[in-house]
Amino acid sequence: MNVMERSGVGVESCMPESVHQLPPNTSLKNGKEEVELVLFTIVKDLLSKHNVHPKNIDIIVSNCSLFCPTPSITSMIINKFGFRSNVKSVSLSGMGCSAGLLSISLAKDLLRVHKNSLALVLSMEAVAPNGYNGTDKSKLIANVLFRMGGTAILLSNRKQDKQMAKYKLQHLVRTHLGSNDKAYRSVYQEPDEEGIVGVSLSRSLIHVAASTLKTNIIKLGPLVLPYSEQLRYGWSVIGNKILARGNRNRNEIHVPNFKKAFEHFCIHAGGKSVIDAIEENLKLQKEDGEASRMALYRFGNTSSSSLWYELCYLEAKGRVKKGDRVWQIAFGSGFKCNSAVWKCVSYIDPNETNAWSDRIHLYPIEIPVFDC
Repeated sequence: MNVMERSGVGVESCMPESVHQLPPNTSLKNGKEEVELVLFTIVKDLLSKHNVHPKNIDIIVSNCSLFCPTPSITSMIINKFGFRSNVKSVSLSGMGCSAGLLSISLAKDLLRVHKNSLALVLSMEAVAPNGYNGTDKSKLIANVLFRMGGTAILLSNRKQDKQMAKYKLQHLVRTHLGSNDKAYRSVYQEPDEEGIVGVSLSRSLIHVAASTLKTNIIKLGPLVLPYSEQLRYGWSVIGNKILARGNRNRNEIHVPNFKKAFEHFCIHAGGKSVIDAIEENLKLQKEDGEASRMALYRFGNTSSSSLWYELCYLEAKGRVKKGDRVWQIAFGSGFKCNSAVWKCVSYIDPNETNAWSDRIHLYPIEIPVFDC
């Protein structure tokens, strides 16, 4: 109960019907039903909204980390909507919560090769077949955090789509610290002593996430930060090296002001502690993490799709303006940190229907804080 109270997940977050059964039904059938309910619904809505015929889709990429059926998830979509026989399809699995941006990265690379093409990217995690029924505390945390949800995104390199595009992908930086054992095992699927399979979240997870983000920022910073911030960071590093040679106390390394590079931040809603840690490490204000906290409270940790619930929150609040830059930060098992930088290239109508439309007027809310 203490973990649930401090998780930051609210009572409106969704679980599949099969999870409410006693005992929970973790069958393949229920897993496929969850995928169909989530992805069939959002793909239909997306294609209808933009008046895109299924046969006009050239590339389809899906990601779902812990549920990998045969036929694949992309095959389920192709069969349901009748895509062309030569559609290029890829299903990613085992990539964790950062897989949403991995799918964007893969679609981007495919679009570079295949000109005049339209790509559909699908991100979700199947909760129904992956609940943990044992007693290992490190594996029970995932039961508390993860919830049902998914997103569908259209990417295009076609000239005729330029006028209707909402965002332009400017940068995508990927970091993988899998060669470090502590990072590799920080999120780890394995059986407990009784043979019950679950995903363990280690005590070092927050430290690993911060370290991975730091490595990611070293690559991202020069691409987005103004020269003034880069110089201040560089001088602080050099100064500390000089102090170290003289056996004198080192100063704190300058943390760049990323608000000079971005107007909005979408931090993976992996849990309250994750959002708090990233805010602290980047020296952000509470309002910078508002979209992440509200997405976690309303929808829970929806894994790879959480970043898009956060962006929808900012849109529904009318905060994203043409020319604004958005930094999406995703973390996932392995351990991985992926950053995507988007620039808004059109007017965003806050009244446009999205996942928040029915209750955006109720947010932000004050999330209860419980003593540890």
